[in-house]
Amino acid sequence: MKIALVSLNQSWENKAENKQKVEKTLNLITEHCSDINLVVYPEMTLTGFTMESQKVKEDEFSSETITFFQEQAKKHNVSIAFGVVLTKGDKATNNLAVVNNQGVLLTTYAKIHPFSYANENDFYQAGEELKKLTIAGATIGLTICYDLRFPELYQAYSKDCSVILNIANWPERRVPHWWALIKARAIENQVFMVGVNRIGKDGKGLLYVTSSHIVSPYGEVLRGTSLSEEVTLYELNLEEVTQYRTEFPVKNDRKTTLYKNIL
Repeated sequence: MKIALVSLNQSWENKAENKQKVEKTLNLITEHCSDINLVVYPEMTLTGFTMESQKVKEDEFSSETITFFQEQAKKHNVSIAFGVVLTKGDKATNNLAVVNNQGVLLTTYAKIHPFSYANENDFYQAGEELKKLTIAGATIGLTICYDLRFPELYQAYSKDCSVILNIANWPERRVPHWWALIKARAIENQVFMVGVNRIGKDGKGLLYVTSSHIVSPYGEVLRGTSLSEEVTLYELNLEEVTQYRTEFPVKNDRKTTLYKNIL
C-alpha cells in the first residue's frame, strides 16, 4: 500500500487559502507517484483546530469541504483522508472523512474524545461510533488527535484493522507524547499506526513542528521519501501485520474478564 502524509501548514480559519495549499500538495504527490493509494491530511484540514465551530461547520450533505476533496480525488485518481467540521444539532462534530479515487464519500468518523483540556467538548459533540473502511487491501481504522490517549479504542479497532490513522493538530510542546503514543499503539496492537500532524503556527500562537510518521507493527519508525517539508511518501507491506501476529500472538494472552473490573 502506498500512502502519502501531508503535514499541511494550515492557514487559520481560511478555507480558500488551505484549498490552494491542498491542491499544490496533491499536484506534487501525483507528479512523483502516479499509483499512490491514499493521501492523508491533518485534523480540520481547511481551518486548523478552532473552537469557532459555529463559524466553520458545514452540513454533511452540502459540505464545501467534502465536495472540494471529492473533486480533487477524482482529478488526481487517489483516495483522500481529511478533517472537516460538520453540523450536529446545536453543536458540531470534529470529523475524519475519506473519499475514494472516484470521488465517493466512503465514511465520516466523528471524534469520540473531544479535547476537554482545551474545552473542545463545549463546542463539539462527541462521536459515538467506530468507523473503518478498506482501501488497497488494507482495513483502516479512523481516529483523531486526543483519541490517541485512549488505548481501548485502538484495541477495538485492531480486531479487524491492519492500519489505524490518527489525524491531528498536536502542538510542539506535547510532541514527545505524540511520538510515544503512536509507537505504543502500533506495538500493543500489532498494526501500522499512521500519525499526521500539521506544521506552522495557528491563530492562537501555538507552534506545530514536523512530526507526521508511520510506525510498523514491530514498533519501527518507517523511513519515507520526502518530497517537501510537508509531504512524505511511504509504502506499507500489509503482510507484516499477519506475519507478526502469527509469530507473536500477544492478544491470545489477554485477560478480558479481569479488565472489566477496572474499566
